[in-house]
Amino acid sequence: MENHRFDPENFFKTACYFEGSLALMALILGWITDIDPFASLIFSETGFLNGFMATMPLLIIFFVMQQLPYAPLRQIRDLLQETLAASLQRRHWPDFLVLACIAGFSEEALFRGFLQPWLEHSWNMNAGLITSNLVFALVHAITPLYALLAFLIGLYLGIFLDYHGERNLLIPIVIHTLYDFVIFIVIVQNYRNRL
Repeated sequence: MENHRFDPENFFKTACYFEGSLALMALILGWITDIDPFASLIFSETGFLNGFMATMPLLIIFFVMQQLPYAPLRQIRDLLQETLAASLQRRHWPDFLVLACIAGFSEEALFRGFLQPWLEHSWNMNAGLITSNLVFALVHAITPLYALLAFLIGLYLGIFLDYHGERNLLIPIVIHTLYDFVIFIVIVQNYRNRL
């Protein structure tokens, strides 16, 4: 019997529900604070293209880091293999796309749609950007290095929220979604190859 931290049969649904609940949380917190988390969501071809192009540097860095023998990176790879990949191994790419879309949309609604603008309004733009991504790092803190990487990726997403001086939540949503989608495919394929 395989020893997984998560039940593979229920993990996908649970992950989708959990990630989806973050968008609901963004709406509730936005209602309480009078911040519309989707006020800057503008669907446009330019937004999709900018998001797609901005994903490429992150993916290049990811693939380079996959090859590095640095022990803390290996620890992250092993942890993702034992948990996420093991739980998703029976799923296929359409499932990965669904989960990536829900995660990208919901996490960006919460962190870049609600939290960053709320903190910017309360303090200033730089404090909003940095503080919202410290929170983003804390909720992704499965290891210290993973938290640091999440902080840096969060900063990247927060900066692209205002790409070319025009705020558009679509850009970080596209970046986050495409990045997660590729990561899911790679780690699950690596896990299957190891089996």
